Amino acid sequence: MNGATKVGAYVLGLAAVFGGAFGVGKLAGPVGETGGAPAGHVAAGASGGAGHAGDAHAGAEKQDGSTGTAGAAGLPGGLQVSAGGYTLVPRTDVVEPGEKTDFRFSVTGPDGRPVTRFTPQHEKELHFIVVRRDLTGFQHLHPVREADGTWSVPLTLPEPGEYRAFADFAPEGAEGMTLGTDLSAPGDYRPEPLGEPVRTATVDGYTVTLAGDLVPGRSSGLTLSVSRDGEPVTDLEPYLGAYGHLVALRDGDLAYLHVHPGGEPGDGRTAAGPGITFHAEVPSAGAYRLFLDFKHGGEVRTAEFTAVTAGTPAPAGDDGDRSGGGPGADRSGDGGGDGGGAKEGEAKDGGKGRGGDEGGNATPSPEAPHGADGHGH
Repeated sequence: MNGATKVGAYVLGLAAVFGGAFGVGKLAGPVGETGGAPAGHVAAGASGGAGHAGDAHAGAEKQDGSTGTAGAAGLPGGLQVSAGGYTLVPRTDVVEPGEKTDFRFSVTGPDGRPVTRFTPQHEKELHFIVVRRDLTGFQHLHPVREADGTWSVPLTLPEPGEYRAFADFAPEGAEGMTLGTDLSAPGDYRPEPLGEPVRTATVDGYTVTLAGDLVPGRSSGLTLSVSRDGEPVTDLEPYLGAYGHLVALRDGDLAYLHVHPGGEPGDGRTAAGPGITFHAEVPSAGAYRLFLDFKHGGEVRTAEFTAVTAGTPAPAGDDGDRSGGGPGADRSGDGGGDGGGAKEGEAKDGGKGRGGDEGGNATPSPEAPHGADGHGH
């Protein structure tokens, strides 16, 4: 083979190699690209109950009533500040502790502009959850949206420390999602230890008892029963279209799971207490902090538990035991302490039984109408 022939063969070989590499690169896609499949925002269906039918989560709803949160595939809700082209943009990330602040933020869309059209979920366009990194100081707020897409809410961070804020919403025409951002309250931060798992919490003279276990990767049945002075409460009041709302935060990274009961007040089958039944699916083993909002006597109260997962995690691809409840023993529930419930629209400090909050939406009102889709927030 002469020199010219050798050079020509070498050039052809290089072209084949680089052409093959280009083809492989196109098949693999850009490095770091993630799918848009939602994950992590969990809704619940009680026995025979429904999930999020009729709201923006319906498209992502699983058969057991669980709903994913928009974000990178496999990630629970609240771990990202941006997902699916939407970004949570606070005006500030520093809030003076103990001072009421007009906290403002926006949600920008794929076009980079503030989103101004949302699909209401559980009677509100957006739900705003704030908690300190040690899982104290829980607040469930409902900001008011201005025409330009700016949200505002009175916010008091009771003690110094690092906080996590979650925005739970569904842009019009898109699936629901939960985005999160960090807030700082300057000062001497002394984190509190996570409460021990027990089965009973108390708040404002009410006792809430937890039955059932969280089993990783499985739909777990939980029933929270409310009593007062030893008597079951059978006249719970609707709050955002349901008799109870349950938020679960994973200890460590504060992954967000919002769990809703099946049925709705007035549907002829859902009792107004004492028990509120949920189905929840947690993504991993470990400890979770549970926050139950319930309304009675015109006031929203929050009972808090620490729940530790029980049972054997479901294998990958297994939908889990739909009957719920693992085989674990008394592994759930941190008894609430003696913090009183706050009036609606206010937040209590870091006590173990903080009152809930109720705010406005695009059109502020002291109390949202009842009976949306039966899942609450």
